[in-house]
Amino acid sequence: MRAIRIEEFGGPEVLVPVEVPDPVPQPGQVLVRIAAAGVNRADALVRSGSYHRAGRPPLTPGLEAAGTVVSAGDGVRGLAPGQRVMVIGGGTGMPGLYAELAAVPEHRVVPLPEGIALTEAAALPSAWFTAWYCLHRLAGVARGETVVVQAAASGVGSAAVQIAVEAGARVIAVAGSPEKADWAAGLGAQATIDTSAHPGEASVAEVLRLTGGRGAEVVLDTVGGRVFAQSLRQTGYAGRVIALANVALETSTIDTRDFYPKNASIQGFQLTNLLEHGYDSRPDLQEIAARVASGTYRVPVESVFPLERAADAHHRLERRDNRGKVVLTV
Repeated sequence: MRAIRIEEFGGPEVLVPVEVPDPVPQPGQVLVRIAAAGVNRADALVRSGSYHRAGRPPLTPGLEAAGTVVSAGDGVRGLAPGQRVMVIGGGTGMPGLYAELAAVPEHRVVPLPEGIALTEAAALPSAWFTAWYCLHRLAGVARGETVVVQAAASGVGSAAVQIAVEAGARVIAVAGSPEKADWAAGLGAQATIDTSAHPGEASVAEVLRLTGGRGAEVVLDTVGGRVFAQSLRQTGYAGRVIALANVALETSTIDTRDFYPKNASIQGFQLTNLLEHGYDSRPDLQEIAARVASGTYRVPVESVFPLERAADAHHRLERRDNRGKVVLTV
């Protein structure tokens, strides 16, 4: 089968198509023929050697995918050949999903309802699950609350905007250009902040202005670094800041006075650790997929590249001018 291999850490050019043996499903595993794989910031960090869970080359990246079941190992129930599914990857023993085939544990495979294209489904297991879990399971977002979404035009950000709006929250979408801010408004955000016009502390002041000085109940920080310190200042009394990434690759310097006087809480999220500690993502992913199938959520797939052009997909992602997901088709 074809797969993308990283033989050494580096730029997008190290993503090389190779031929490798077809995997064989072991007991409790499902062999999936991958039709599409989502491209995530974590994949770029793995490729560059900046991801703390990456291991050493040779590596195949890829945390999320969708396709069809080829066969199942002994003990697998409820998954049949030809069934359309999505796969959530990441963690010890999981194969990378930039490949034609993957043998994955049964509990990482979720059947798809009708009405979802496989290119859309490939964006759900990592990006959409992350946004869903952070907002519903960690933040407990409630109707009438204000939610700030950093990097709202990203894959996770565009999902978070829609999930928070459906929950009845007022969303302030923060993005890096007027075009991205307008695009996030089209997803339902009631207010937007363009950080090219409101950089640094100006974005904090703008959140406070938009909330009448109170600050937001929830801030979803998808960026890290200096933005995390700003997220703390954007939250209000008893607010919740959810830190789920440091794509900025910067040290976050914070002042404890920015959160403890407000009785605010900080919660972290890391997908791989969550799954390795036993969390079953299937019920959440089934809920997300049902909402996509019904039209409640729209999965914005901005760019689609064939598998052998994985390097071009990473170039696209790292230029930061995408709005929504970048996807590889196999």
